[in-house]
Amino acid sequence: MQYPYRSPVDMTPVEPSVMVLLVDDQAMIGETVRRALITEPGIDFHFCADPLQAVSLALQLKPTVILQDLVMPGVDGLSLLAKYRAVPALHDVPIIVLSTKEEPTVKSAAFSAGANDYLVKLPDAIELVARIRYHSRSYVTLLQRDEAHRALRESQQQLLETNLVLQRLMNSDGLTGLSNRRHFDEYLDMEWRRALREQSELSLLMIDVDHFKGYNDSFGHVAGDEALRRVAEAIRASGSRATDLAARYGGEEFAMVLPGTASGGARLLAEKVRRSIEALAIPHDKPVAGSVLSVSIGVATLVPKTGQPSLLLVDTADQGLYQAKNNGRNQVALAVPAARH
Repeated sequence: MQYPYRSPVDMTPVEPSVMVLLVDDQAMIGETVRRALITEPGIDFHFCADPLQAVSLALQLKPTVILQDLVMPGVDGLSLLAKYRAVPALHDVPIIVLSTKEEPTVKSAAFSAGANDYLVKLPDAIELVARIRYHSRSYVTLLQRDEAHRALRESQQQLLETNLVLQRLMNSDGLTGLSNRRHFDEYLDMEWRRALREQSELSLLMIDVDHFKGYNDSFGHVAGDEALRRVAEAIRASGSRATDLAARYGGEEFAMVLPGTASGGARLLAEKVRRSIEALAIPHDKPVAGSVLSVSIGVATLVPKTGQPSLLLVDTADQGLYQAKNNGRNQVALAVPAARH
């Protein structure tokens, strides 16, 4: 709800419209209040003589102020106040209690039941209008504040979601959807430092698609891209832990960072990856006609030492990959770290 303006030229804000609901069993009281408000600009008046219908009528009209008699046949005015407050849509609507007596105990009970103001009926018309406008204005301001907070929360949530999408895009390889090289480098460095602090094992798989240049030459780059996507999905599906990171290292080469993984576990996972890609049965004409696309995998496991760079793990896994390629491809080779010292 916003303040309306008079015209594009006169930007002076006007009072928001006031919706008054009077709940009183006496028609005379209703008529008196109606006459007091009829000449007041921006005030819409409604009268309810049946207190049993008060809550449902309030939900329908959405008043900005409720005038409520305390003494009515068949309904206790205090319990009716509690009924308003029990309804979320009416919980904060200002309620001005009208009573025939100026008694402190009655006032205290009314305020305890949820009243915002207390008037001995019937007050002077000027005072009644002033209190109605005051409470209505406060309520409208509350609604505006809540709406602003809601809009702010929505904007913050949308911004957060947008940032998450952008972060995923920044970290993802456009072709395969795996992490890209930049994210791989950042993640490997982070896990290397963690393993150094905890003196835990860190494993790495370097995965290379066999004879991929020949695949592109034979089947074309479009088919080559589709093959890389299927290989990437098989690699992604092979990982079972949230901490394992699968990435496209570059071209037809992939990598998996495996924190807290011993060499035996890394080798088993590498073999799982190799078999799952072989099971894709993507036709290839190399090394011989009737072959299927395969990968060679180098495995390395290190416990970092002070002064060692994280690239040492990449170099060691590359050594294993070279061994797998040199020994005939479509196999897993475990590099021996001591050979690099």
